[in-house]
Amino acid sequence: MHAAATTGSAFGLPAIWVASALLVATYAAVISEKINRAVIALFGAALMVALGILTQEKAVEGVDFNTIGLLIGMMIIVAVSRRTGMFEYLAIRAAKLVKANPAAIMIMLQVVTAVVSALLDNVTTVLLVVPVTLVICERLGVKPYPYLVALIFASNIGGTATLIGDPPNILIGSRVNLSFNEFIINLAPVVIVIQGIACVLFHFIWGRRLTATLRARAKVMAFDERSAIVDRVLLVKSLGVLAVVMLGFVSARQLHLEPATIALLGAAALLLLSCLGRSADEQTKTVAKTFEEVEWITIFFFIGLFIVIYGVESTGLLAILAEKLLAVTGGDLRVTALAILWASAILSSIVDNIPFVATMIPLVKEMAPTFGGPEGLMPLWWALSLGACLGGNGTIIGASANLTVAGLAERAGVRFSFVEYMKVAYPVMLVTIVLAMVYIELRYL
Repeated sequence: MHAAATTGSAFGLPAIWVASALLVATYAAVISEKINRAVIALFGAALMVALGILTQEKAVEGVDFNTIGLLIGMMIIVAVSRRTGMFEYLAIRAAKLVKANPAAIMIMLQVVTAVVSALLDNVTTVLLVVPVTLVICERLGVKPYPYLVALIFASNIGGTATLIGDPPNILIGSRVNLSFNEFIINLAPVVIVIQGIACVLFHFIWGRRLTATLRARAKVMAFDERSAIVDRVLLVKSLGVLAVVMLGFVSARQLHLEPATIALLGAAALLLLSCLGRSADEQTKTVAKTFEEVEWITIFFFIGLFIVIYGVESTGLLAILAEKLLAVTGGDLRVTALAILWASAILSSIVDNIPFVATMIPLVKEMAPTFGGPEGLMPLWWALSLGACLGGNGTIIGASANLTVAGLAERAGVRFSFVEYMKVAYPVMLVTIVLAMVYIELRYL
């Protein structure tokens, strides 16, 4: 989506200056974390219209409703599914499969988190897995901090594998019209390798030194995972809908349906199934409770951000930046792809990767003529996805899942220091980016 460059002005200043100032101010406010990011994004969006950078109609055009619909649909499906207790079942089952061995539990929880993050989304996954992890650690008598750091990495790495696993991928997939299958084919192979290496690294950093008494391990083995399933009927309905939705994503091209349509259809179907046999009052309470669990802050953050980015794009600024980037890389695909990978990784560890990727997408699109059209940009899209999703692991503020885990941990009395986290996380993140670089070199360049 690209608007013609704006030639007008706001308050007598060139529109490109005003739009740039709004973008920088929005980013600065988001990074500061002084005000809720949804409020900042919406305020920035409103100013884009109020100052004449965009008309209201153009602002609405700038909102990617495919991304919004996909996010809302999956959030509703997860909100209903989590009431069954299936995710707690998975975590307890994983711990018991390895006889409650602390080091093996760390590996198993990473695998479960990575797989669930690929199928749902990483923020939801950590919301479900972290509370169970804290209980398991308490019973084992081991410090939960190493487990939680490993889970942050697993959620972001696993989410990189699919269209729906991580918000940056949802953005890229929707804006570039990439299918669920294309993400699986292009990113899942390297994600499996990277997650395996991450498990090995965390085992050497922490896992091999984790021990628990036989009595403590017996407490975990005494957990009854079947009691975690609190609604078997809803479990069957949820698994059925999830299976159909995943099949829908895989067959989206043949069905001529967008991911948002599939997700919202699945969400509506699961809500309908969960309401059957209930009174009108019970149905209202069920639906209201489900909608309360949708992350509306994230949804409105996206809406505001789309409008801010579209306002900047409409002034022609991103086209100018794309030309500058190409000048620096000499129009060489290999240099450009690796520059995007490393810049995405480093910057995504400093700022939230969602606004960064939202800004980069139209910038990369401007490079299409240099690389022979949209098809020539494919290595750049995979470099952007890997850099942004994996780079987010570098610091606590790099991705939404990181902040979510830190918040849950601190509520449970587990301290998450920015510096202490970074000391371990940044080197491990750099290793994952090197692996991604080797993969991009070998497969695409």
